[in-house]
Amino acid sequence: MDYFNYTRRKSSVVYIGDTPLGGCHPIRIQSMANVSTMDTKASVQQAIRMIEAGAEYVRFTAQGEREAQNLGVIRKALNEQGYTTPLVADIHFNAKAADAAAREVEKVRINPGNYAPDPEMIRQRFTSFLALCKTHKTAIRIGVNHGSLSGRIMNQYGDTPEGMVASCMEFLRICREENFTNVVISIKASNTVVMVKTVRLLVEVMEAGDMHYPLHLGVTEAGDGEDGRIKSAVGIGALLSDGIGDTIRVSLSEDPEAEIPVARKLVEYIQEREGHEPITASLAPDYNPLSVDRRISRPTHGIGGGGHPVVISDRRNGDLEFNYASPPDYIYIGKEDPDNFPGTVNLLVDSLSWKPRPNAFPYFIASEIDELKDFDTPLKFIRLTLNDLNGKALDVLCKDKSAVVILSAHHRNGVGAMRAAIHQLMTAGCDVPLILHRDYNETDIEFLQLKSAADFGTLFLDGFGDGIMLHNENGEAIVSDNIMFGILQATRMRISKTEYISCPGCGRTLYDLQTTIARVKKATSHLKGLKIGIMGCIVNGPGEMADADYGYVGSGRGKIDLYKGKTCIHKNIPELEAVERLVQLIKDNGDWKE
Repeated sequence: MDYFNYTRRKSSVVYIGDTPLGGCHPIRIQSMANVSTMDTKASVQQAIRMIEAGAEYVRFTAQGEREAQNLGVIRKALNEQGYTTPLVADIHFNAKAADAAAREVEKVRINPGNYAPDPEMIRQRFTSFLALCKTHKTAIRIGVNHGSLSGRIMNQYGDTPEGMVASCMEFLRICREENFTNVVISIKASNTVVMVKTVRLLVEVMEAGDMHYPLHLGVTEAGDGEDGRIKSAVGIGALLSDGIGDTIRVSLSEDPEAEIPVARKLVEYIQEREGHEPITASLAPDYNPLSVDRRISRPTHGIGGGGHPVVISDRRNGDLEFNYASPPDYIYIGKEDPDNFPGTVNLLVDSLSWKPRPNAFPYFIASEIDELKDFDTPLKFIRLTLNDLNGKALDVLCKDKSAVVILSAHHRNGVGAMRAAIHQLMTAGCDVPLILHRDYNETDIEFLQLKSAADFGTLFLDGFGDGIMLHNENGEAIVSDNIMFGILQATRMRISKTEYISCPGCGRTLYDLQTTIARVKKATSHLKGLKIGIMGCIVNGPGEMADADYGYVGSGRGKIDLYKGKTCIHKNIPELEAVERLVQLIKDNGDWKE
């Protein structure tokens, strides 16, 4: 990959029905049904809604052979209505179901973590499965999930990116030995830091082995609403920005067809970078793109030094409405007189309007860099871009220990330009704190969520950034503030609210997911910093919510299991009592706050 210039990774082509994947083909959009696969009518109707919304592949769960065989009935019904979009069977645990599905649909997803118990059984079952797929021209996806690694892999690697890659490579090597090339890979996690690092590591390992299989991207259990969109855009967007990814699914706890336009917007935004003006830059010595370590910056009056990133809100327009549950750390007031603002608010003021006050700090632009030395204040902000980082600027930033850079970009590939600027600072040994800044002009809030999460999220997951400043010309500042806090939460840089790890639902879901999520949120959304998993069934439940503090998992029709961490505390609770019992469990463990 070119770290600074956008170009898509070269992948091999996989043939999935009439919609090939990888190579020079478009990044494909897909979704997954959440109705029972045995309900043929509902399955067909939902598939049509997804297809008409733009889905290029439609996935169904197949718990057993009956469900797998019924996919053939669904396929036939869709064909009769003129819909030939490829269908994908999603298999967990049941190798016989995978075999049955390979005869009925265009692609089958298997999970290496629970496909077979040991290497000998894996080889026996998997080679037989590949032979069947060759006969029926069926593609496969090797889909590794963070929370469902086999006990054997866990014992050797732990629940780590290295373990996830090892699990995947075990199956890929068999594919190569069997000369089976019609294979797609996915490695997913609900933790965006783990997801991005693991996919980058997988790509490196595959390239070293001369493997170029296409990749399916997704953040599991991303949730719903703004949080689900931001979390998905952070994880998927960071990899798409690297040119990685041939098909994506945005997993929202909403109706499946609602996922499609979100995914399409994200892909189209990233691909606007194609053919951009080249960025000339090089990696800083000793920098490892696979590392998740933060760049070391000096502490400057509470900014940098490894502390949590600060949030700076642009309030030049005089808008002073705030979310007082999570207010910004600083507000930028431009040319306004700082005396018009209370002394309890930290202010950034244009240098020409600045007055000495304990809570007001001057804000400079690049052409004013020589004037930094004339201001006696513990904190000075200067807005710069890559083109501003000449020798003189680097010298000033290295020497003035009160300086903080607000790093911005106007380049069509803003992520690449900001990466280049940061590596230039690192190469120069300049440890000045960095506030990541971007300007947008969006009236569509969803577009703003997706664009900013992809842009800022990529850099935070690189380990860069001591703060964030998002300005949207056509929007309310409080909306931008909420998005900034959401991005920091999604990148695990700063926790400011409850985090919900909620699955998008599928044919295995054992209760009304959307209603339940709303009930759990209503009862617990004030528990800042707590992670709560809301999982539709036991298949993905305990695994995918592995780092949650508490879990709410469907165990049967109308029955819920409640977890503390990875331990099931209460089993088979009636669904009508489950939210109340979850609240009591949190209280019993001392994590409740009124």
